[in-house]
Amino acid sequence: MKLKTLLEGIDFECNFFKNLYIKDIVCNSKNVIEDSIFVCIRGQKNDGHNHYNDALERGASYILTEEDLNIDNQIIVKNTRFAYSKMCQNFFENPSKQLKLIAITGTNGKTTVANIIADILRNKGEKVGVIGTIQVEIDDKIISCDKTTPDAYELQKILKSMVIASCRYVIMEVSSHALDQNRIGDMTFEVGIFTNLTQDHLDYHTDMNDYFLAKRKLFDYCKIGIFNLDDKYGLTLFEDKEIKCIKKSYSIFKNSNVDFFADNISNDITGSNFNINYKKIKKNIRFIIPGNYSVQNCLASLGAIINLGIDIDIVVDSLNKFKGVLGRSEVIGRKNGVAIICDYAHTPDGLLNIIPSIKEYTKGRVITIFGCGGDRDKLKRPLMAKAAAKYSDFLIITSDNPRTENPEEIIKDILSGIDDNDIEYIKITDRRNAIKEGILMSKEGDVIILAGKGHEDYQILNGKTINFNERVVVNEIFNELSL
Repeated sequence: MKLKTLLEGIDFECNFFKNLYIKDIVCNSKNVIEDSIFVCIRGQKNDGHNHYNDALERGASYILTEEDLNIDNQIIVKNTRFAYSKMCQNFFENPSKQLKLIAITGTNGKTTVANIIADILRNKGEKVGVIGTIQVEIDDKIISCDKTTPDAYELQKILKSMVIASCRYVIMEVSSHALDQNRIGDMTFEVGIFTNLTQDHLDYHTDMNDYFLAKRKLFDYCKIGIFNLDDKYGLTLFEDKEIKCIKKSYSIFKNSNVDFFADNISNDITGSNFNINYKKIKKNIRFIIPGNYSVQNCLASLGAIINLGIDIDIVVDSLNKFKGVLGRSEVIGRKNGVAIICDYAHTPDGLLNIIPSIKEYTKGRVITIFGCGGDRDKLKRPLMAKAAAKYSDFLIITSDNPRTENPEEIIKDILSGIDDNDIEYIKITDRRNAIKEGILMSKEGDVIILAGKGHEDYQILNGKTINFNERVVVNEIFNELSL
């Protein structure tokens, strides 16, 4: 692509501009090829401005920079992250303009909402793309991913593939990291959804306000915003007069002054039963994932779909037939009257959502097995312990993904949030052994919650990734114990 076309929509300074043919855009100097453009990006640990000489030696035609490097072939911009995203859009011929984009942001619920919306659209006969935490789906093709929202280059490449596959709609989970790092560029979203905001990622964001402001950025790029009024941050966004998109709201606690609400909610281990209300329409839903938070996810999805002009009867039919989401309140084992539920809950609020909803219909005890990730927000560890202790009957504290941290030190941080008088608990560092002990101690009527791993089929220990699929582990333990 010609350099002039690549830079469309970007304000820049360049003293020696030549409209060269550019073969690629890179932000890692090691990936530079002849006739590429190297983008200097400042990260938390590294600054691309320190590597421009390496890029030049490898054959970069131009260096995109935020500062004057005193070289001829430099292009100076105010924000290289935004310019990088915009160039990636141009490089792949702006695929988002040929798609209807739906974005979901928030701490919890993004994956479930994305899957519900995709399911409804597919039931309508649409070809759909999904970009999210679990995987990327290009119509019926599935690709693994390691980020909720991919890097700007990879994101545009994926969107281009979706255009080629004749997808019409794309549902994206948009993380706070992606918004803070301008990965979405200036793409326009038909609908943006805000689910909730609770403590997470404070290893990256300076505080909760910084985290919130990152999420807020999404709604500068949305035509319609759907906001959860049961969440204080959702209410703040809804009342923010500087957000200019059309605003719609949902709630399970309010039935006035909201666009979509639910009532007559009941939960059991097989799912949720409730009514959705929109204008003068009331429809009964039987949804496979139990919990009030699941009802909120259904309302968020309803709000998006209705505002895309799709009939409510298609929504109702899809919600009633929905088969669930991998690792989201997923029953992965039943033996001797004991149910084992796997869930991705990895924040204090995530635990406060799932545990009381399960306790509500559990005849016996709720045994919660959880840990916290290493090399991540340490402040949430004692908070997760307090959240788990509040509604569980017994805790087994174990490992999640320790990564490069000492698992014992992580557990020590967790235990600082538990008063010995709060709840009975034991510590078992090895997660497999912890699950086995939970099964051994369980009795008829109990529910075991395996929190934190969800869809993940691995553990990261000492910086190495090992296979660890809790569905497989539970079945292996059943066989070992002849259950």
